[in-house]
Amino acid sequence: MGIADSLAEYFDFEEHGTDFRTETLAGTTTFLAMAYIIVVNPAILTPAIMTDPPAGMGETEVLQMLSVVTILASIAAITVMALYAKRPFGLAPGLGLNAFFAFTVVLGLGVPWQVALAAVFVEGLLFIALTAVGARRYVIELFPEPVKLAVGAGIGVFLLFLGLQEMNVVADADATLVTLGNFFVDPTAIVAVAGLAFTLFLYARGVRGSIVLGILLTAVVGWLVALFVPGQEEAFAPPGTIGVIREVGFVAFLTDVQYNFLPLARGFIEGLGGITEDPFVFLLVVFTFFVVDFFDTAGTLIGVSGIAGFLDEEGNLPDIDKPLMADAVGTTLGSMMGTSTVTTYIESSTGIEEGGRTGFTALVVGFLFFASLAVVPLISLLPLYATYLALVVVGIIMLQGVTDIDWNDPAWAIPAGLTITAMPLTASIANGLAAGILSYPLIKTAVGERREITFGQWILALSLVAYYIVFFLADGEFIAF
Repeated sequence: MGIADSLAEYFDFEEHGTDFRTETLAGTTTFLAMAYIIVVNPAILTPAIMTDPPAGMGETEVLQMLSVVTILASIAAITVMALYAKRPFGLAPGLGLNAFFAFTVVLGLGVPWQVALAAVFVEGLLFIALTAVGARRYVIELFPEPVKLAVGAGIGVFLLFLGLQEMNVVADADATLVTLGNFFVDPTAIVAVAGLAFTLFLYARGVRGSIVLGILLTAVVGWLVALFVPGQEEAFAPPGTIGVIREVGFVAFLTDVQYNFLPLARGFIEGLGGITEDPFVFLLVVFTFFVVDFFDTAGTLIGVSGIAGFLDEEGNLPDIDKPLMADAVGTTLGSMMGTSTVTTYIESSTGIEEGGRTGFTALVVGFLFFASLAVVPLISLLPLYATYLALVVVGIIMLQGVTDIDWNDPAWAIPAGLTITAMPLTASIANGLAAGILSYPLIKTAVGERREITFGQWILALSLVAYYIVFFLADGEFIAF
């Protein structure tokens, strides 16, 4: 038996009706859809690190260190996902939680970034312990069935809304908060919308790899405009890239990287010693990371698993402990290296849509993250407006989940409707889940079906009430993630 046959058997290709070509394409698609995190995560975390930068290091060195750490933390989590959980999901430091880490915890509360890393580490250890004993699985299985079925559609609307915002199709408005953006006056928006139209055309024609082709073609067109149309360099190319390339040369741009992240790791060790300085704030930070990451990861896993057809008749993901362990390990190891919480990415749905069904898809994602270590700056050449079209396409696809919801039953329609709408309106998967979970026992009681509510579901709802009260009182306002 050859290596290819062994891999196919290990990942159960035949059972899932897939093959190497499909899985490789799916992994490539997921990587391209989430590769922006290699650039975005460092950009968000750098201001926090620069409050007390490692000795002798400037902003550029910190950015590069964080890029390397982002990649390594992603690889660690994805390896567990691929080889242990055997699911086609990509993982990386989570957006929202990295912003909370940087702007609320470090810059807002004044917690040293070293101590904040220690808080993420403690959260990761808690997740590992709770996952090992099945506690996370138990809580997730308490989610009401209509909420589980609505998660995919809610994430879809969230992705759709986010993608259209970034493409300037949806814009801010004082009176109505959002309105139709005048994207015809924004050159990058025109290219992005044209790329979206091309991608949707390919998808409708049944072309495999349509999302990858759309991203790459849009990026190429954008770079051609940046290089050959006067005055459009900074608009179409990622900020600062052309200037740096002209200054140091393209080869130097690709090879001059700060790979040594030990200064960040030393900072984490220092943070462990600072836990006792303000234990209340430390526990509050750990609690926040824990709750938001718990529900965000749960929502993402259920949503993308529904698209892949992994859920059973009760809306549960079999052996969910295994993919949950991947983000727990990634979070723990990532904090030790110097980054914020690692979580499963909703962009995994792009690869699933391309046919990814096994851990080999995740293995391809991990390999591409590993390969990007050799050319960390090259990833920064991918314009963000080119990647956001994938969110719109996948968002539309994920709306199909609404067909499984009984909209004639208030006990289904109200929790499901709140789950779907609260996600994009609060920019949070966790808040959408909370809305559905909190409303379910209330509506079931109202329609005379109180006996169908389990004791665990009441406890879960009351725990969420307590969580939101804590943050209303702690900050005087609601914190959205």
